[in-house]
Amino acid sequence: MLDVRERMTSLVRFVKRRRDPAVVHALRSAAAATIAYVIALRLSPEPAPLTAPLTALLVVQVTLYATLTNGIRRVNSVVAGVLVAIAFSLLVGLTWWSLALLILASLAVGHLVKVDEYVPEVAISAMLVLGVTTVGDTAWARVLETLIGAVVGLGFNLLFAPPVWVDEAGESIEGLARRVRQLMLRMGEEAAGRTPVEHARERLHEARRLDHDIVEVDAALRQAEDSLRLNPRVREGLLHRVVLRTGLDTLEICTVVLRVLARTFADLAKERDPEPLFDAQSGAAVDQLLSEIADAIVSFAVLVTAHVSQSAESAEERLASELRQAAATRDKLAQLLLEEVQRDARQWQLHGAVLTEVNRILDELDTEHRSRRLLEELDRTSQDQRERLPRLTKFQERVRRNRLAPARRSR
Repeated sequence: MLDVRERMTSLVRFVKRRRDPAVVHALRSAAAATIAYVIALRLSPEPAPLTAPLTALLVVQVTLYATLTNGIRRVNSVVAGVLVAIAFSLLVGLTWWSLALLILASLAVGHLVKVDEYVPEVAISAMLVLGVTTVGDTAWARVLETLIGAVVGLGFNLLFAPPVWVDEAGESIEGLARRVRQLMLRMGEEAAGRTPVEHARERLHEARRLDHDIVEVDAALRQAEDSLRLNPRVREGLLHRVVLRTGLDTLEICTVVLRVLARTFADLAKERDPEPLFDAQSGAAVDQLLSEIADAIVSFAVLVTAHVSQSAESAEERLASELRQAAATRDKLAQLLLEEVQRDARQWQLHGAVLTEVNRILDELDTEHRSRRLLEELDRTSQDQRERLPRLTKFQERVRRNRLAPARRSR
């Protein structure tokens, strides 16, 4: 029985490694580079046409969108460098001062042709070509090898579409929500009793460390957004991107407010030490409220990452129910804090701040608020795309009309 469990664990780990972006990128890059080298051996006059596999290696990226954009810039950078090298070889040849001028000119040309991160590649291509004796043959051979590598890299991703990284981004978002939940639960438990100043400050540091988690989730989300662009496997890619992005924005706002709430608790602990943050009833209400909000945050993350409409509807219903319960507990806490302030008004500003911060989180998680924001973001993104790529937008609308035409005729 134990042996079976170990085998199942190994199988799960293997599957996860296969879905790891680094593993997928390494396998795809190696395959594309090898194919490019085999083709270049037959077409290039060079005995070892290593420029072709090098280009394919740089062109093949994790996502199809990145492959297309990088392939075009890569080819432009190499061709620009070769042309600069040919001009210098005809005029001055290779000397120490011409090499310096060549590098400066290549970097300037790289910025002019807008190859972005491939600006150094312009200078590298120019130096490699200028450093050989048969400049003309080597230059055009390098251009040929670059084109071979770029075509192989682009064709590789067109024939074997790269995976969509939406699931990985969804797991990152849910993981962030669960870390926020754990912190809120600890804060609630400590608020129900006496909280030492050191513990309150530690919770504040934990809330600040959530910023690093958001950066990692944002990187995973950017990769998912790129994998949705121009990918033949995906329908409604824009909707997926906007849903995930607005969901992460909401969670980021909640973490910022949670950090402010942790700071309020730390100030309360400092002011009321050695007394508890709240009296017994108010502390229990704070504990219950933070627990309910923590569950709502996880439900929100599940709603954002749900792909099937049925699961999305159930997640939305669960979130709405949890928010209603949290709002009722919030109202109960407000009444208890009012009574406490009437008895002891020393920290009434901090008690009011707790309610303000809780209200902000509840407002961000509200389903109606999210629906309005989602529609606004979809309209804004669609408008930006129409203004930036009018021809592509017209082509997409034409394809959509052609798809709908048979259904209309059948009706």
